[in-house]
Amino acid sequence: MKRNATAVWKGSLKEGKGVLTTQSKTLENTQYSFHSRFEEGVGTNPEELVAAAHSGCFTMQLSAYITEAGFEIESIETKCVINLLEGTIKESNLTVNAKIEGISDAAFQELVTKAEHNCPISKLFNTTITTSATLI
Repeated sequence: MKRNATAVWKGSLKEGKGVLTTQSKTLENTQYSFHSRFEEGVGTNPEELVAAAHSGCFTMQLSAYITEAGFEIESIETKCVINLLEGTIKESNLTVNAKIEGISDAAFQELVTKAEHNCPISKLFNTTITTSATLI
């Protein structure tokens, strides 16, 4: 399976602007710029998209492990914060809140760690990945 996205940029780094389009067209000519990346401008940015990818991938992997372990999932919510420092993504911090029927905290934490290490986006990173998980 292969997925793709396209970036088009026009102009210099600080004054220029770009658009991103994904294969699915979920993002279609979505604006990004220096201002949306390093300040508070309108549009998205690569780190926000990486955070979305990591939180989505991790959550799906965790749901697979929980289901495989025989538990029923009411909900899993994962927030990912990407820490960009001096031009390098230094960390990806995942915060998980989950409602799972009948699972112990110890079993849940074990599955969270397993998902953290095995989701495809986690495997892609050459960075520190941390996870904080709470059963509700």
